[in-house]
Amino acid sequence: MSSYREFLILRYKAIFRNVGNITIGLSLLILAISFFALINDGNKLFFSFFIPAILTFLTGLFFRIISRGERKKELSIHDATVTVFLVWSLAIFLSSLPFIFANYLNFTQAIFESTSGWTGTGLSMFLDVEILPKSILLWRSVTQYVGGAGFAIITVIIAGSVGAGIYQAEGRSDNLVPNLRESAKIILRIYIIWAIIGTILLMTIGKLPFFDSFNHTLTALATGGFSTKNLSIGAYNSLSVEIIIMILMIMGATGFGIHYAAILMVKNFFRYRKELKKGVLTKLEFKEKIRSEPFLKNPEPRLMFVILLIFSTLLFLFSLLQMYGIKEGIINSIFQSISSLTGTGFSTVSFINWNSFGLLILTLLMIFGGMMDSTSSGLKLYRIYIAFELVLNQIKSFFKPSGTTFYLEVYKGISRKKIDVDAIKNVIVVFTAYFVTYFVGVFVLLGYGYSLPNVLFELASTVSNVGLSVGITGPQAPLGVLWTEIIVMYLGRLEFFVIINSCIKIIRDLREVTTF
Repeated sequence: MSSYREFLILRYKAIFRNVGNITIGLSLLILAISFFALINDGNKLFFSFFIPAILTFLTGLFFRIISRGERKKELSIHDATVTVFLVWSLAIFLSSLPFIFANYLNFTQAIFESTSGWTGTGLSMFLDVEILPKSILLWRSVTQYVGGAGFAIITVIIAGSVGAGIYQAEGRSDNLVPNLRESAKIILRIYIIWAIIGTILLMTIGKLPFFDSFNHTLTALATGGFSTKNLSIGAYNSLSVEIIIMILMIMGATGFGIHYAAILMVKNFFRYRKELKKGVLTKLEFKEKIRSEPFLKNPEPRLMFVILLIFSTLLFLFSLLQMYGIKEGIINSIFQSISSLTGTGFSTVSFINWNSFGLLILTLLMIFGGMMDSTSSGLKLYRIYIAFELVLNQIKSFFKPSGTTFYLEVYKGISRKKIDVDAIKNVIVVFTAYFVTYFVGVFVLLGYGYSLPNVLFELASTVSNVGLSVGITGPQAPLGVLWTEIIVMYLGRLEFFVIINSCIKIIRDLREVTTF
């Protein structure tokens, strides 16, 4: 056996060990839902989760067994990419089993529902969610919440530096503090605290039952959009509920680095104010220190506000004013704009009677997506800001002397990032991969006879993991449509190259190992 082949086997043992550990963790999650089902829904639903939990545990155990003899080492980015691909693929398949065992969905529909959950999309195969058992509803919400945080964060907390490669491979760069494990802990803490706050607000101010409050908080923060109601948030017909959900959607679509920068700014504000009262700082120095806070220099929150202001105004004036009047038109314009841009997919109205302009506005918002290192998908506002700055610099360069160079820095979280060749390359390749995937999907769906405006809307919702629909997606959709959307959802969630690179690497490595 060649030394390179031996090296590959050792590397795949490391991969399988991590896959096994995470899969065993997933089995515990499914097991917890099985006991919830036993208490709330009876024996049938208990076994619909308990058996998949056992199968998931055995799958994880199998990967642990075949990785015996491997010493714990940090995964390279190549190994971590394959790990992420295998973990997500296994999670989607194994998480679909409760839907199948409970006889609610067939195989394709169950895979679709599971993919939609883990990717935070929110498109569903269930026509009537209000007749579903609580355990099924909770499982859908939990997949979105855990998928929103990503397996990477949990892995880093448990495995420390060993899981660092997985963290990077899943497309995360939000190192809030130098220690990666501490960064992951802070992120998870922020995520959980907002879940507690959201649930309490919906129960106290929104007057919703605990179960509805908890589920909608999980899926709002995950920018997922699964609901316990057929009419989504519109079922409650409550302005207070809609306002709370809008806040949670924005929090979910805000990068964790920006959350952390906001926390530091609040802490520093009170510290500086104490120093001001003691005379250590002058008023001018106090103002300068506040102005210099990284949170206020991050471009993404400002860009999100500007985009929402412009697009919700256009949506109101040219689409919803005539349909709903002034008050309802304003509320629906703001809510649906936030839901689309953040990639959540909650709705307060049906889109069937909307004009093409309104659908186009939402389509563009879905393509833009939320902030970098958040639970949102899409192109991401950070990349859009960089692209916009590059266009401005190109225009400025025309009026500058020949040979003038531009230096661009952008705040991201609490740190200032230089926009170098790698950053520009990232923008170009992600934009290219996004639109290639988008338009391939558009052509496939057009082949089934759907109208162009509806297809453009539905595919933007799918590739950006949003979940809004004009009626194309459902249990009645052809198999070709469903599998196209499954692939597109998966590609969009892991930003294309994790899946593409993993498949190429696995094929090449298999060829190397099996060649004698």
